[in-house]
Amino acid sequence: MTEPQPAGAAGTALKASGLRPVSLIAGLVAVLVAVIAGLTIGPVHIAAHRVVLQLLDALPGVALDSGLSDAHAAIVEQIRLPRVALGLLVGATLSMSGAAYQGAFRNPLADPYLLGIAAGAGLGATIAITSNLGDGAGALDPVPLAAFAGALISVTVSYAAGHLGGRSTASLILAGIAVASFLTACQTYVLQANSDAFRQIFAWILGRIATSGWSEPVLMLPYFVVTAAVVLRYRRALDVLAVGDEEAAALGLEPRRVRMIVVLAASLGAAAAVSVSGLIGFVGIIVPHAVRLAFGTSNRAVLPLSVLFGGAFMVLADLAARTALAPAELPIGVVTAFLGAPFFVLVLRTSRREIW
Repeated sequence: MTEPQPAGAAGTALKASGLRPVSLIAGLVAVLVAVIAGLTIGPVHIAAHRVVLQLLDALPGVALDSGLSDAHAAIVEQIRLPRVALGLLVGATLSMSGAAYQGAFRNPLADPYLLGIAAGAGLGATIAITSNLGDGAGALDPVPLAAFAGALISVTVSYAAGHLGGRSTASLILAGIAVASFLTACQTYVLQANSDAFRQIFAWILGRIATSGWSEPVLMLPYFVVTAAVVLRYRRALDVLAVGDEEAAALGLEPRRVRMIVVLAASLGAAAAVSVSGLIGFVGIIVPHAVRLAFGTSNRAVLPLSVLFGGAFMVLADLAARTALAPAELPIGVVTAFLGAPFFVLVLRTSRREIW
């Protein structure tokens, strides 16, 4: 399908607020800074220039002496680098999914958990943990697999229930709320029946960026690629949806089809992110709105920049989580909630006209 070009003043405004080179450079710089910080700061401080040399030395055909001992090189390559890579993928996916949801539903407060992904994943993980199927460590552990399955089931049920209400965005959102409430009640029941597993379950629910090597980033990468390919393909169509379904249809767009494809792709990515990192809230709201405030409202800019700044934000949030109370580690969900709750109130205040 050829995407329509928005006409008139709306088209001019969207064109003017598209992705600019300076915005892209800013996003890439943010990622670079976050990666270097994530690789150098920790219980063992390693000089930034040595980290860079060590990474370059790992490239094919490049031979450089970083000056790092074998132990320090192992810390960089086997412990910190996989964790930073997972943080980039999870943050980028959640941020992009949040921006896609906001564009698809034309709701500034929509986030990747809108259709019950969090509740479904939480129930799946809770059942797996209380059944002693696994402890959540490792990409192929039953806990993340159960969380992923629960998240997808939740989205499927929400979408099916939403269609029963007339296929409107309002009915889909209400269906998501109903499904999330039901699954949360089920999770609470399972928790009450297995109180000895409270600590382990809440540790997962509060979120963490933890790796047992490269298995988690490798598992997450295909889902990120699929989600990014689909969502970015429809970024201009989301701009057209912003003028309303009737106007978008008059321009040759199929609003329901576009919304379904974008929402399903974003949900797939969010489900994968939750399965490997637990429930990390507010990322899908903080980053897209910060991007809109700084670089404009067109999804042609918001979506790709959310990928970059979302990844950088998650890496820095994880850095704060593992250093704030060192040697203890805060759940990363606590860090993102600490930053996200005030930001959510700000968004609510500035967006009240659109909501009501």
